[in-house]
Amino acid sequence: MTVLVFGGSSQIGHFLLPRLLASGEPVLALSRYPRPAQAGVSWLQGALPADVPALPPLSAIISFGPLQELADWLAQTRLTDAPRVIATSSMSAETKHDSSVPAEREISRQLRDGETALAAACARHGCAWTVLRPTLVYGAGLDKSLTPIARRALRMRLFPLPAGRGLRQPVHADDVAQIVMAVLDCPATSGRILPIGGGERLPAGEMFARVRRSLPQATVPLPLPTWLLRLGQHALPPLRGPLSRLDSDLIADNDELQRLLGIRPRPFRPEASMWVSPP
Repeated sequence: MTVLVFGGSSQIGHFLLPRLLASGEPVLALSRYPRPAQAGVSWLQGALPADVPALPPLSAIISFGPLQELADWLAQTRLTDAPRVIATSSMSAETKHDSSVPAEREISRQLRDGETALAAACARHGCAWTVLRPTLVYGAGLDKSLTPIARRALRMRLFPLPAGRGLRQPVHADDVAQIVMAVLDCPATSGRILPIGGGERLPAGEMFARVRRSLPQATVPLPLPTWLLRLGQHALPPLRGPLSRLDSDLIADNDELQRLLGIRPRPFRPEASMWVSPP
């Protein structure tokens, strides 16, 4: 049987594909754009929900893309078997639920609606499903949170350090990939939404400081005091949500993850290589 991966070129996919190949599973991976040849991986070109080529029988479907698109595709697709379905959502489904920014509340709603739609689509096929809700994911130079900050600081030789007492729990993309592999072999995770946080909770200010210390070149620290951040919330509406959460805890409870899978994600120890996109 074959494992189908949506988002194989994503940061989690970057670490998952080698793990799948090492397990001996044939791998199909879908990409919107042509991909370079990769030993053991058959790349298909297409996009959810409609533009997916014909598929062989599948043992599992793994997706790191939008949940609603996956649910829509499953609803209109005929599956010869009932493959295991594993998909990533985000802890933003919880942390942005009561945001003061309407656009962020909408993100939370879309994530929750996507989770519900996916569960319903899987039920129609008789597929066991698991949704993973990671916190801030890093580690492959492909994230849209810490990596842009690191690269901007390298260009400008200046690293803004916002004051922030709220706890953060960054999770390495390879740890999420390891969890996906474990879920494939754990029936007890079926029908569950699993929060995933990194192995360490640290204040937001310390998280940014560690990113700065990991950079391959020196940068000048630029402390941003609380009063300036409050001013920024009014002067820069697109940053209102992120700035308002600097003193809020954005964490996940890993108890269920550890009880079911016995996995403890690594602490946050960034290195310079983590801010470089893979070839």
